[in-house]
Amino acid sequence: MKFEFFPSRTLTVYLSKLFFIRILAMLAVLVLVLMMLDLLSTSGKILAVEGNGQAQLWTYVTLRVPQLIARFLPYSVLLATIIALIGLNQNSEVIAMKAAGLSAHQVLAPLLLTAGLISIASFAFNERVVTHATATLSAWEANDFGAIPQESGVRSNVYLTDGANILMANTITGSGDAMTMNRVTFYRRDRQGLLIEQLRADRATFAAPGWHLTDAVRFDVATADTTMVEDLTVAQDITPAQIELSTVNADAQSFWKLSESIADFEAAGRRTTELRAKWWHKISGPLSAFLMPLLGAVAAFGLARSGQLFVRALIGMGLGFTYFVVDNAALAMGNFGGYPPFLAAWAPFFLFLLIGETVLIRTEE
Repeated sequence: MKFEFFPSRTLTVYLSKLFFIRILAMLAVLVLVLMMLDLLSTSGKILAVEGNGQAQLWTYVTLRVPQLIARFLPYSVLLATIIALIGLNQNSEVIAMKAAGLSAHQVLAPLLLTAGLISIASFAFNERVVTHATATLSAWEANDFGAIPQESGVRSNVYLTDGANILMANTITGSGDAMTMNRVTFYRRDRQGLLIEQLRADRATFAAPGWHLTDAVRFDVATADTTMVEDLTVAQDITPAQIELSTVNADAQSFWKLSESIADFEAAGRRTTELRAKWWHKISGPLSAFLMPLLGAVAAFGLARSGQLFVRALIGMGLGFTYFVVDNAALAMGNFGGYPPFLAAWAPFFLFLLIGETVLIRTEE
């Protein structure tokens, strides 16, 4: 039996089922509590918009919950690992399994298998659900929780430069010559960078070249006068192709779509370090759930009556949460070029994989 990675089929099913139920329970608790806190802080902004009501609150919940699930699933796996292993230890089930000849790795094998399957499911969930929810929610928030744009490919909070001038739009819909900007602000500046005038319009369309503002409001800084301008074209040098290259939200794009965006950036000679780091992290992020049973395994072993079980649980929890801190720090370093993209996404995973294996082997094997 020592040469087999998994214990018996009955024991594997028992441990996997026990672990999976606790993961779902911890995830439900975390998402429910965090969603309630989030809704308390956001509901005022949603209901402040005329016409919004209970339906819009439920819409926000349906868009926010997938993000919370994706972010806190690894935490749920960690907490479920510690809770499950503490229960097995206190009931002397771990002692019985080791007395039957199982190694520490064999005891953890069903948990690792379950966590691996959850990692695969998490990747698929991110690709199919979370990216779409993130794109829609970002556009809705940029529109101050007004009407949700129905067009696909919505970009939010767009900031563009036209020489010394600045063009900003809350949302952009469509593509190519059919691209449309919503809630547009154009800042005209002189050569010294001082603001000359400000133009605001609800809508701007591509005029080939430039962007046509309809019913714009002009504010002259020198005279402090406000006037209405029916037809005006600004930002002659900004094209839809430039906008598509400058408004990539990696969190709102799937793995394959982000690959295409990176290829477009490279073809245009643009910097892709941040996008590549997030591209790699779309794989390493969901896979972090696979690490959690290994990092929390220290809570499974040692005699429950020795008085050190609580300390072991704290050590396991500390290892798990330290991983998330290091992972976020490495990704931030990769975003501004401090680390190579591959290293930023994968170094924390392999580092804590080695740490978890070292702790397990040195203490139990």
